[in-house]
Amino acid sequence: MLTITGKNFPGKEMKVNYLEAYCRAGSTDRNWGKTVVGHKTELISKDKNGKNIVLKSTLKDGVTVIHKIRAVADGIEFRLTVKNRTKKTSEAHWAQPCIRVDQFTARNQQTYLSKSFVFLDGKLTRMPTKNWATKARYVRGQVWCPQGVPRDDVNPRPLSKNVTSNGLIGCFSADESMLMASVWEPYQELFQGVIVCLHSDFRIGGLKPGEEKKIHGKIYLMKNDVEKLLKSYRRDFPGQSNDGKSKQKQP
Repeated sequence: MLTITGKNFPGKEMKVNYLEAYCRAGSTDRNWGKTVVGHKTELISKDKNGKNIVLKSTLKDGVTVIHKIRAVADGIEFRLTVKNRTKKTSEAHWAQPCIRVDQFTARNQQTYLSKSFVFLDGKLTRMPTKNWATKARYVRGQVWCPQGVPRDDVNPRPLSKNVTSNGLIGCFSADESMLMASVWEPYQELFQGVIVCLHSDFRIGGLKPGEEKKIHGKIYLMKNDVEKLLKSYRRDFPGQSNDGKSKQKQP
């Protein structure tokens, strides 16, 4: 678990299952056990004040992922280097950082939806959104698949027919004084989970022998100012957000 804390932090801390799983393609209608690529993550280094840590994930197929994680003024930034050091093509297509928002929202599984949001038609939209899907291999939860990602390759939970306007998914604190939003470049899906969690799941897209890829992510933690969030998002992820449409660089 990655634990995020800070002065006057809503709920005192936020836990992130980092990472819940690395996954294969073809996952939308398949048993979850056949989708997951096993992995082990270890701590490589950390500084004394807890603002910078480095992790290393080793997947069972030999792929390694170096995670450089640091606290910044408006949240937590992630810089990943993914490399296939083997002579075989890796089937790792995406991965899941699971952000637990129960303390932040002071809500449970039945009540946190109204605190949670994505962007549809260029506007912040609270959940449950329009056209809320209810059927899938595994029920409960909601998945939004962006343009450029096959709809056969996402979480086997109810899949919305809507495409979000950008790559942000987030929620408001209990008193609505703060917001949290997560984003990755590139991303595989946005997901409202089956516990009190939210996901922006990052995309790897498979790796050829010897291939290396860079991935960038961020968890914004800031005062409840949606325009400021969008301004920061456009600054930090210029290749993904443009005129209200989701445009991300594919690996």
